[in-house]
This record gives sequence, structure tokens and C-alpha cells, in this order.
Amino acid sequence: MTRPRHLVSVALTLLLCACQQRPADDGRPETARDFPVADRPVSEAGKNSFASEAQRDSVNEANVVMDLARIEPGMSVADIGAGEGYYTAHLAARVGPKGRVLAEEIDAALTEQLGTRVMREGLENVSIKLGKEDDPSLPPDSFDRIFLVHMYHEVTEPYAFLWRLRPALRKGGKVIVVDIDRPTDAHGTPPALLFCEFASVGFRLTEFVRKPELQGYYAQFEAAGVRPSPENITPCRVSHDAKADLH
Repeated sequence: MTRPRHLVSVALTLLLCACQQRPADDGRPETARDFPVADRPVSEAGKNSFASEAQRDSVNEANVVMDLARIEPGMSVADIGAGEGYYTAHLAARVGPKGRVLAEEIDAALTEQLGTRVMREGLENVSIKLGKEDDPSLPPDSFDRIFLVHMYHEVTEPYAFLWRLRPALRKGGKVIVVDIDRPTDAHGTPPALLFCEFASVGFRLTEFVRKPELQGYYAQFEAAGVRPSPENITPCRVSHDAKADLH
């Protein structure tokens, strides 16, 4: 039996619409889709009350980290995931009036709090920037040190984030990570996973120290070799014991 022409037309239209439908939204930013999906959970941003500033100062945390990172007057540094500005304020004092500090957050409310603190404390060498989850949007060849303190476990797109962060380093620049050795959904990052993800986008570990003042570890990286194209990044696979399979 021959189908009526209008039914055939309707069927073809429905089929065409089905073919043109986009895949279900998986929550990833469009700008991250060229990069591998991270094989790990992330901690919820803003839910980590690590310690009060008074507690951190009582063990000299910021000075220990800045000494390890060899922060000197006149340097240009970025504090990514700056939170309420604990490291921002300490870095501003260390680099002095001839240095500069860029404090960045992806939460607009936190950037407002940072702005209030910068104004209140007269931190004239500090600027504030609103970042993105997959892109710190830093100017190229601009920073001697980039700090990621107790925040890397909140990065939802580590490969895109680190790939776009790398060009912001000056020659000899370093990326500093301070974190705790525990699963990424418990506000920490296992060191093996950290090393693997950084290596995937062309970073080399140059120092790793465990310190009681940090209640965790200090890791330092530098750019090494050619930055791979996004499609050539080999993602790190996490086994059941939360350790990474290094490649």
C-alpha cells in the first residue's frame, strides 16, 4: 500500500530533526570539549573551610610556602582560586610596591569580597580578575609564579585549565600547588594524579615537599618541551585506590 505523501513528508521531517539534535548536555563548557574528560571527581567549590587565617598564620604557612617558592620583591605572581585573599595579601607584602599580584576567582561574590579586602588593606599592587572553570584567561608571558593553593581539587577541566595557564609563565616561571594527599572529592589531590595531569600538558615537576605547616604538600612545576595539541593529550586514568596510572 502506498503511503500518503503528507505522511512520508512528516516522517522525513521528524527523522531530519532527530539527526540534527545535539547530544544531551553533559555540563561541560563548549570551550573545553576539545580536551579529554578528567577521570576523577571534583570537590564542591566553596565548601572547604581549610583553616582560619589566624590558624594558618600561627604555623607560618604563607611564609613557608613563599620561601619554598622563592618569592622576591618585584616579582609578578598570580593567585588563582584566591578565595578570601589569604595568600593574595601575603604575596602583595612580599613582592612589594614594584611587584604585582593578580588575584582570581570564578565566583563573582568572592571577587567582590576580594575587592573589599584589597581596598580596606590598601593593597595597591593587587588587581582582581574573574576567571572561568576551564580557562584562567591570564595574559601570556606575564608571571614569575602562579599559585594554586588548596583549590586544584575543585578544577573541573584540568587539561583545558592547565593547557591555557601554561603560556602565562615567563621564562623560568613556576606553578605552585599546595594541597592535601587525599581523594579529589574530599578536598585534596593524590600526588600521583597531580603529577600525571601536569605532565599530560607539558609540565615537569621540579620540587615536592611535605610540610606539617601545610597539613599537606608543596609541589612546584615548570613548563617543559612543546605544549601538546588538545587532541594529543593523554588523560590520566584513576584506579580504585585513587592513585593515577602514570604514562
